[in-house]
Amino acid sequence: MPTTLPANTPIRILVVDDHTLFRRGLTALLARDAGLLVVGDAADAGQALRKAQELQPDVILLDNHLPGVNGVDALPSLLEAAPGACILMLTVSEDEHDLAAALRGGASGYLLKTMEGDDLTAAVHRAAQGDSIIAPEMMGKLIAAYKGTNVKPEPATPAAAPSAIAKTSTPTEQAMASLSPRELDILRGIARGASNKEIARDHGIVETTVKIHVQHVLRKLGVSSRVHAAVMATEQGLL
Repeated sequence: MPTTLPANTPIRILVVDDHTLFRRGLTALLARDAGLLVVGDAADAGQALRKAQELQPDVILLDNHLPGVNGVDALPSLLEAAPGACILMLTVSEDEHDLAAALRGGASGYLLKTMEGDDLTAAVHRAAQGDSIIAPEMMGKLIAAYKGTNVKPEPATPAAAPSAIAKTSTPTEQAMASLSPRELDILRGIARGASNKEIARDHGIVETTVKIHVQHVLRKLGVSSRVHAAVMATEQGLL
């Protein structure tokens, strides 16, 4: 379980990728942010496991296409070796099956190597704070994968009179109805994959206020992550 870092403590990162030049370039990119510190790197799952046990990083950036054991299959062992770490997949794969397998395996996020450098550093900071991070390009595929494996269609029901609506609405609909207009706006931002800072800018409020709203939204929806909240929002047609 990832833990909250004390203020002014750099986020310690382990980079796992089988391409040496990519590891070096990524390390140089992350070094531009004073709040990030790459403490090690690895070229395969075996090296990653040893480094994770030794270094106990806060965040592991993990490629999926590794020699031998791939990144998704290595997730359980890495999480056991470094239980305080969150793992972000950083890959070229846009396959929905890889995405679903990574999230089921315990990854805290799924990012694409085509993303901008500033977006990557921001994602690492968000992950270290406990956020689930999904590349915007993958959000639609996440919804499709979630529906295909977890959601059964609701049985059709006859049209109800207005007085009976509250009795026939689903638990999800009731949870959505409990959200305030501002909380619905926050939820739409979450479903778009926006960060707290981006949501704050869009609505002219401070980031700490957004964080409080996010906590309220997750509690009212009965979910523990932004990913699950985004799935519910999309299913209910909020986007």
